[in-house]
Amino acid sequence: MAFALNDRVFETTTTTSTGAVALGGAVTGYETFADGVGNNNTTYYAIVHTTLDEWEVGFGTLDGTSANLARTTVFSSTNSDAAVDFTAGTKDVICTFPATKEVSSKLTTTGDTLYASAAHTPARLAIGGARQVLQTNSGTTAPEWVASPQSVLTGTGDTLYTSGANTLARLAIGTGRYTLQTNSGGTAPEWAASPQSLLTGQGDLLYTSAANTLARLAAGTGTYNLAMNSGGTAPEWVEAGASKGFSVAMAIAL
Repeated sequence: MAFALNDRVFETTTTTSTGAVALGGAVTGYETFADGVGNNNTTYYAIVHTTLDEWEVGFGTLDGTSANLARTTVFSSTNSDAAVDFTAGTKDVICTFPATKEVSSKLTTTGDTLYASAAHTPARLAIGGARQVLQTNSGTTAPEWVASPQSVLTGTGDTLYTSGANTLARLAIGTGRYTLQTNSGGTAPEWAASPQSLLTGQGDLLYTSAANTLARLAAGTGTYNLAMNSGGTAPEWVEAGASKGFSVAMAIAL
């Protein structure tokens, strides 16, 4: 079975009701559906009553001998676009091209994409945004434009990651000497201070000011000693003399 269209395919029928029509032979000067479309093939048709206001346009299927045309899908008709219950009398049966299937009028903007929203039904997808890519939507029913890696990465040094299933996101470049790590929720990457980014002066010391938090203690003066602060929460530099006085006092006491 194949879809076929041809010019000057024109027969008549006297079939009534809403079923398949029995084709009665070509009108003089025209071809039969058997010759112009072919056995078992599908085509667009128009059926028009020659004396009454009854007509129908649709998509039809020929049988194995092209003697009968099944009215598979009706596009428009005098019966509110449903199959017409044709009355007695002669009807013209013509191979035609329905206006609803014309595609150029649907492409209204430069860059539009044409796709089938249903069988034999052309539809328009407007052009996407800059650097977007074409994919099938989540319901696998139509194409759609989505962000591409290039459209998400808007700054030099950006990092690309997924913020959700099938969802691209951007992490802007971090500060100099920062390192990449997973955030505390384990849901996304983030930039965090590295040891190198904190040690900004010669002699600096590195310590943790809180869980998973690096901090810097600048180099002490002269012969200062390193000790814990009074709260026992962080290191600090203390005068060497204070330590020596304490040592002498302890010696005297002993």
